[in-house]
Amino acid sequence: MPTEPDTIELSLHELRDIAGYAADCARRVLPLFEQSHPADTRPRDAIDAARTFAGGAPRTAELRKRAWAAYKAAAEAASPAAADAARAASHAAAAAYLHPKASAHQVKHILGAAAHAARAEELAHTADTGESASGEPSSGEARRLAAQALERARRQAPAAVTTVLGRLPAAPPGGGRVGEFLRILDAALRA
Repeated sequence: MPTEPDTIELSLHELRDIAGYAADCARRVLPLFEQSHPADTRPRDAIDAARTFAGGAPRTAELRKRAWAAYKAAAEAASPAAADAARAASHAAAAAYLHPKASAHQVKHILGAAAHAARAEELAHTADTGESASGEPSSGEARRLAAQALERARRQAPAAVTTVLGRLPAAPPGGGRVGEFLRILDAALRA
């Protein structure tokens, strides 16, 4: 029985395109974090570092440090929407560390920023309307906003995103609502 390869091809150009895409997805929801944390630049710094790498800078320890700092900012965020916006920023910087492994986990490096950005938009609407922020969104409008965010992410994905996804297994199960968004976007980009 043939087995799947352990590694995939992954060029530096593809890695830069993926990081730039992730940064663009995260930048869209950055205001959701900065509204409640105007002095905390960790998510913005992570997005800027991803953008700088996408523009040709080397992949350095500083980029990884900024990804972790944005992740920590998410843990300290005042609202669920702000937390997911910071997670999107963390994933943007972490996209530069996509590994050439044939693992479903690597899909999270490619699409994590987009999935967290969609969740941040959904949660922001939920908070704005006074609905519960836990579990499934209770309004059709919140679901519609999330679906629009995922569709925008699908349309804006550069060729490198779909090409590299085609070398990987499908997005893994689990992960709650963000995991659901990850699988929806992954399936749409593979269609």
